[in-house]
Amino acid sequence: MIALIICLSILGAFLLFYLIPTLLISNVIYTVLLVRKNKEKWSRNVSWDNEEQQRMFDIGKEWGDKYEDKRKRVSIKVDKFNLVGEYFDFGSDKVALIIPGRMESGTYSYYFSEPYRALGYNILAIDNRSHGLSDGRYNCVGLKEYKDILAWINYAHDELKNKKIIIHGICIGSATALNALVREGAQNYVEGFVADGMYINFQENFKNHLIERHKPLFPFTHQVMMMIFLVAKKSPKKYSPINQIDKLHIPMLFIYSKEDIYSLPSLGEVLYEKCGSKKKRIKFFPHGEHSHVRINQVEEYDLTIKEFVNELVK
Repeated sequence: MIALIICLSILGAFLLFYLIPTLLISNVIYTVLLVRKNKEKWSRNVSWDNEEQQRMFDIGKEWGDKYEDKRKRVSIKVDKFNLVGEYFDFGSDKVALIIPGRMESGTYSYYFSEPYRALGYNILAIDNRSHGLSDGRYNCVGLKEYKDILAWINYAHDELKNKKIIIHGICIGSATALNALVREGAQNYVEGFVADGMYINFQENFKNHLIERHKPLFPFTHQVMMMIFLVAKKSPKKYSPINQIDKLHIPMLFIYSKEDIYSLPSLGEVLYEKCGSKKKRIKFFPHGEHSHVRINQVEEYDLTIKEFVNELVK
């Protein structure tokens, strides 16, 4: 009996002084990073106070204003969510579908549109689920949002009458696109895939954020991944780029910055090697923090896209 009381006391102390407090902290981290409590969060405004981010947003907005006469609001419904995008019709029969990363809306995606417009593509810039004008509360790091991308692909082909689609994904946007493209039939209309800063799995990306901020990895990394699993009903590790990329068979371009501390370029090489496509390229740029590759070397970035797209027609 005394032994049982001691064991229960130890268990109670563990719950009270360790497990419950760390779970509460992990829940705060999870809520800040992946839950939108109101439409002001992850809106169509610039996402965070950063000089380069602001410049990218401003340049993108100027681009959108320049082609205002080509723009129209579009929307689809997936599950119970109304999802919104902006379609720029330049009179082509092919389109670039641009998928932004966490915290970003389709307005931010305008910044990445110009190289595709110059190559003769229409542009479809979307607000991901729980971002911009789209409905939703949780960011499930592509584990649920892949269904939205499948719906946008079909909409771009069936309703907007584009015969060919190229996808440009940024960070989580690229992981979400990959989760969609590995589904049966998804690659039929898609002629190519550009991934800017794709991570091997979200846990690795999240861990690198904690390292940068000098925060402990354990137990918060595992607890936050558990919370993602409880909402998404899928493991963020099992359904991750490193476990999906071998199923991709369309041409693919990987883009990385050597200065990226979140999606490490060394792990990008691992993804590249495992990619199932027979026509694939990888480009390492010397400068730019995560998702800020183009702003640091615009001409080279756009030339890389041009060379990749021109290869698609050979």
